[in-house]
Amino acid sequence: MADDRPSPLSEQLRTRLRFAMKDRDQPTVSALRGALAAIDGAESAGIAAPDLSREESPIAGSRQGLGAAEAPRRQLTEDDVATIVRDEIVERETAEIAYRRAGESARADRLRAEAAALRAIVGPD
Repeated sequence: MADDRPSPLSEQLRTRLRFAMKDRDQPTVSALRGALAAIDGAESAGIAAPDLSREESPIAGSRQGLGAAEAPRRQLTEDDVATIVRDEIVERETAEIAYRRAGESARADRLRAEAAALRAIVGPD
């Protein structure tokens, strides 16, 4: 049976998000929300489409009852979650460089703060 508990790193991200929201730390809130969305997306990636050739209900391939619309989520390892967060850091650092070159220093500074907030959680590569 698969372990349905979230990874410790995912839980840490969610906990820090609550504190950042309470502190009104917008760069950290933005970074954590982005990382958690990327993790959620990775957990749902690769979900197979239902087999529509079976006719067990009035509509081929449909299911009935509570949870019928639920799809199983992919279980990520702790390393998978850390890789996703590090990818989020790289995306922010890459965008920071582009914004700085374009003379958008305020946006670049915010991206740097977001990357730093994530790096504080996962540590250096």
